[in-house]
Amino acid sequence: MTPEEIFNHIHNYGIENENPANVEKYKRYFKEGFDSYGLSKEQLETLVKEILSDPEMTPELIRKTTLLLVGSPMYEMTVTAIRLILSYHKMWTDADFKTVEKWFSTGITNWAETDYICGELMNLFFKKGLTGIESISAWRKAENKFQRRAAVVALIKPMKLSSDFRPWFGFIEPMMHDPAREVHQGLGWFLRECWKKQPEPTEKFLMKFKDTAPRLIFQYATEKMTVEGKERFRKAKP
Repeated sequence: MTPEEIFNHIHNYGIENENPANVEKYKRYFKEGFDSYGLSKEQLETLVKEILSDPEMTPELIRKTTLLLVGSPMYEMTVTAIRLILSYHKMWTDADFKTVEKWFSTGITNWAETDYICGELMNLFFKKGLTGIESISAWRKAENKFQRRAAVVALIKPMKLSSDFRPWFGFIEPMMHDPAREVHQGLGWFLRECWKKQPEPTEKFLMKFKDTAPRLIFQYATEKMTVEGKERFRKAKP
């Protein structure tokens, strides 16, 4: 099979099994729009297994196919790309990280795709030593706001294994005034998780930005604090 044939097979399956009710159910979570066939998780898993059962399937073929899939606006195409790459994670090389990195300039267009990539793939890239904060430093200034979101959301799982949070805080500091709401949410989520592990240094970091950074970051970051704790991070009145 060629990448184009695999792409067409997935697209035809999506058309044949369209479920408008599922699309309607989930589209309210996507302010930027939600293009989907409405397939279920079970249908996608069956489809991925079918594709992987082809004896001609190789990592190189999968990498090429994912670039086509992610270029489609349909949500299931990106999910399938993630599942295909994940299927051979024990054999990953730098080429797989570079492929995923290309996805952001190819077609990652919502927070769900971004967070799925971070949760399923980026943590494994970190564990395998195929990426690190140095490798994704340029993501912080990427044109695609979802790649900038990924730069911080990708750190959540690796951060939890660390005893020194200073490198993590240093990495996200240039992002604390990013203009995109989706990035603010990602930063707040990351800092909330940091606070659960190490409250004192996290609060010290937050205090540096309480009067200048977007309030949505603090809304997320202080979510688990007491009412009194949250008050300390209220923006000072002019």
